[in-house]
Amino acid sequence: MQKYFLFFITFFYSAFQIQAQNRYSTFEIKATQLDTIKKIWVYLPLNYDTSNKKYPVIYMHDAQNLFDAKSSYAGEWKVDETLDSLKANVIIIGIEHGNNKRIDELTPYKNEKYGGGNADSYLDFIVSDLKPYVDKTYRTKSNKMNTAIMGSSIGGLVSFYAGLKYPKVFGKVGCFSPSFWFSDEIYELTKKTKKINTKIYFMCGDKESENMVEEMTKMEDIIRNKRCDCLNLTKMIIVKEGEHNENLWAKEFAKAYLWLF
Repeated sequence: MQKYFLFFITFFYSAFQIQAQNRYSTFEIKATQLDTIKKIWVYLPLNYDTSNKKYPVIYMHDAQNLFDAKSSYAGEWKVDETLDSLKANVIIIGIEHGNNKRIDELTPYKNEKYGGGNADSYLDFIVSDLKPYVDKTYRTKSNKMNTAIMGSSIGGLVSFYAGLKYPKVFGKVGCFSPSFWFSDEIYELTKKTKKINTKIYFMCGDKESENMVEEMTKMEDIIRNKRCDCLNLTKMIIVKEGEHNENLWAKEFAKAYLWLF
């Protein structure tokens, strides 16, 4: 009897682990703009299957690092665990980076040392192909105030750029540890942009690099000069002892989500 009891306990525990480890699903979609097939990771809210509600969507880069430590390069964001703990009503669409093409995809301008500069094609894929598919397949709130884009490092850079280029698509931006150093052209584009109504959450650690805080503060100042603080559309967080890694981004993700939504 004890033997069977232990069997059932082990079975249900294993089933629980599998369910807990699979709080996301994946699908593949053709990205003609990038001449590749993109793997997409999807997180749905806990109550998605038991309701008829529609949900806001956050598009996130580097999907390999969002949900699963096994697929990540240096740790995960724990996005699914965090949102589950918050009982959050949001859909996450994670876009896998292109490995050796990651820099090219996630940067809007070329860098003399690192190359890059193909973010326009990457964002066209998201806006023209991926978002329409997501809105058709899942119960989404598709307007701009319910559509966010978020990432870290050059993922933070391309998220900020997306907010400037597609203000009618992305009403909210999560900009973690943004690589504004990659090209000064991002500052010039921001200065030239007449109206910025996008809600933007800036975050970095003070131990990331010599100029990270300075560069992020410079960008925030440019934006603040374009709109009234009374609108409460910008927030900047500098984390003491924060370093440039998934551990920082995982710890700060919940705060960003709660402020943006």
